[in-house]
Amino acid sequence: MAGTSGVPQGIGTPNVDLVLEGGGVKGIGLLGAVLTLSDAGYRFPRIAGTSAGAIVAALVASYQKAGRKLSDLVEVMNSLDYERFAQQSTLEKLTGPLGRGIDLLVHEGMHTGDYLVEWLGGVLGEVGVETFSDLALTPEEARLSSLAPHQQYTLVVHVSDVSRRALVRLPWDFSEYGKDAGTERVVDAVRASMSIPFYFQPVEVETETGRVTWVDGGLLSNFPITVFDRTDGVPSRWPTYGVKLSAQPQVAKDRPVGTPLGIAVSCLETLTGDWNRYHLRDEGVNQRTIYVDTEGISATDFHLDDAKRARLFENGQSAARKFLAQLPTTPSPG
Repeated sequence: MAGTSGVPQGIGTPNVDLVLEGGGVKGIGLLGAVLTLSDAGYRFPRIAGTSAGAIVAALVASYQKAGRKLSDLVEVMNSLDYERFAQQSTLEKLTGPLGRGIDLLVHEGMHTGDYLVEWLGGVLGEVGVETFSDLALTPEEARLSSLAPHQQYTLVVHVSDVSRRALVRLPWDFSEYGKDAGTERVVDAVRASMSIPFYFQPVEVETETGRVTWVDGGLLSNFPITVFDRTDGVPSRWPTYGVKLSAQPQVAKDRPVGTPLGIAVSCLETLTGDWNRYHLRDEGVNQRTIYVDTEGISATDFHLDDAKRARLFENGQSAARKFLAQLPTTPSPG
């Protein structure tokens, strides 16, 4: 029940695992691509995501588990008030930029991220999803799969642990922190995954030996395309498709980074960006990746207007249609 590391195989089946890249407010583009795949007849046994990709992955996995129409997620995503992500704290309202700086120093981030917990927690609760146990494979699905018990879930959220300097895959790695994966809340994992360093306050997690700090999964793996690939040499039952919130890499004029501040900013952008493009290209990832054009839109553009949202969604749809047209065949809807 996993993906393949090469050209998509098993196209005649309606199953495909999904991996969704992080990208802040650009996540509506991911949904456009996912819904186009769904309209083409695909079902998604497992979905992985980072940051914005984790948000969309959690929504799709939950709606699919509940038997709800995925098309309803368009209205759900459009109900997301991006400006509330960047809402000023009381201190910032009183003192302006000084307060923002104090929040950064004291809380390690300028914004709380509480709105994500409020909004996503409410949406998931409406379809009966609270903890990862609600997204566990059914006994029949688990019996037919080759997955280890700790991997028998339909959702995987990627988080960066900056205390242990490790990539964390939730719910798979909860046991490393002395926690029962089935009892942990889905929204809390997604909240940790979207904690862009310095922008959002990180998440602290209690362990058996102290506390660790979790931030945006994109710091270590913004596009974890290989997460479902089998490593036991057994052929995959169906492929893994990835959705990236960027156009396919193009050759551009190289320019040096010339200032200390510029290097610092570029280091952060590199860590949360497309840093492994050569490695992924060598593995044939381009052949199983949908590239959604998001040019001109920043991941932290929380004042995104309706026209830009619509453009992102339509770009996701058109990118998926283009991808499907290049496959040998596509499954019949049903």
